[in-house]
Amino acid sequence: MKLSYLFIVFFAIPFALCAQAKDNQTKRNNILFIIADDWGKHAKSYGTGGWINMPTFDRVASEGILFNNCFTSNPKCAPCRASITTGRNTWQLKEGIQHFGPWPKEFVTYPDILEENGYYVGYTGKGWGPGDYKSAGRKNNPAGKAYNKFKTTAPAKYIHTNDYSRNFIEHFMKNRPKGKPFCFWIGFFEPHRPYEDGVGERSGKSLKSVEVPKYYPNHDIVRGDMLDYAYEAEYMDSHVKKVLDYLKDIGELDNTLIVYTSDHGMPFPRVKGQIYEHGYNVPLAIRWGKNIPKPRTENTFVNVRDFAPTFLELAGVEKHPQMTGKSFLSLLKEENPESPSDQFMLVGKERHDLGRPNNAGYPVCAIRTEKFLLVHNYEPESWPVGTPETSFRNCDNGPTKTLLLSNFDKYYNWSFGKRPEYQLFDIENDPECLDNLISNPKYANIADELKKRLQNELEKDGDFRALGRDTSWLNKVPWTAAKEAGTWQKWLDNSVNK
Repeated sequence: MKLSYLFIVFFAIPFALCAQAKDNQTKRNNILFIIADDWGKHAKSYGTGGWINMPTFDRVASEGILFNNCFTSNPKCAPCRASITTGRNTWQLKEGIQHFGPWPKEFVTYPDILEENGYYVGYTGKGWGPGDYKSAGRKNNPAGKAYNKFKTTAPAKYIHTNDYSRNFIEHFMKNRPKGKPFCFWIGFFEPHRPYEDGVGERSGKSLKSVEVPKYYPNHDIVRGDMLDYAYEAEYMDSHVKKVLDYLKDIGELDNTLIVYTSDHGMPFPRVKGQIYEHGYNVPLAIRWGKNIPKPRTENTFVNVRDFAPTFLELAGVEKHPQMTGKSFLSLLKEENPESPSDQFMLVGKERHDLGRPNNAGYPVCAIRTEKFLLVHNYEPESWPVGTPETSFRNCDNGPTKTLLLSNFDKYYNWSFGKRPEYQLFDIENDPECLDNLISNPKYANIADELKKRLQNELEKDGDFRALGRDTSWLNKVPWTAAKEAGTWQKWLDNSVNK
């Protein structure tokens, strides 16, 4: 009797362990990362009116967590995406701080780490970029292996033909190894410019419904431009719906961490690439089934560099020592968390698009607290958005830009004019950052405190400018879009008749 019992126990234990291991494998959560290209915080969830409708984003927010304070440390495509994949601020990424540059080969990425730890990894659309990752010896984009097999007929001119949802469902998931958790990056090219002129209004949208920011004139050209932007954003959102519906159909919606965000604000003057609230404060909604106790709106500060360590913790993988971001996985699981006191976030940039002598950038750093934004423009004598001679290249061309350039008024000044060395804004009362308080005696102590704090935090972060290190290398980083590398020189060569 005892021998029979021992026999059963002896053989039962290994079977139980195998079953547990298999069970743990199937229970590992999937990760779906959805990132727009140039979409600001425009959705019903954020109080935006009916000129733009993002029902899938609103669904993710209503079934999970809507974040009011998600920041990118650098509001431009390539630097922001480098920060996301590596879990570091962009001033910690060497040449990775630049737009359209080479990938910094010494830094690891979360997709690589997850793949090494048993995840099935890939992306479709736009991953990290624009830039050159192959010169760093990488076979795949830092976002993962590409799954771009299927194309579709775009509903409007300039919308990308990538069939995002089908590439996820029929290309990536169809080839998924049985039992493997997945980590997939859906990178939309929308709503990046250019747009088909008037497509928003032709689709049935009303010019009168548009909420025009205070830094633009209340003009139909601006309204129409914003409707065209909305049309592309809504197209993106429709693909996300197909993906979520598919996950629900196969029973994997609730064990998938869904992160829906953007790399920076809309591609309009004074927003994209600029160190103002609407440029670096990005939309973020996260859904994770029953792991999130109840839907809520969250005011805790998070940074896009925090995604990588969060994904690793979710996967049960130790945070890589190179990563300086912090996991916020525990925040998702809390029912009524209190926001930390004295929150702050650092923001900055170096070189974005070209158009200055010697291809120079426009260095800026800033600190954002719960109430204030202090901006340090290192070179106030320079034009912040490129030079007039080269048509302010660090602002995407479009109808709104053309309108602003036609009148040398306050709207022109707000978007293109030179900026003082320091700017201070009361974010609570002036989220559009129009009233610079730096010279107001009432705010002198606040400005001084924030200047010191900005310097101290940047030093702790290893920022080369704050530490007084050489910065001459910054303008020598190769520009990987050859056709634009000589913009200033072309203007110079053709500015005088021979």
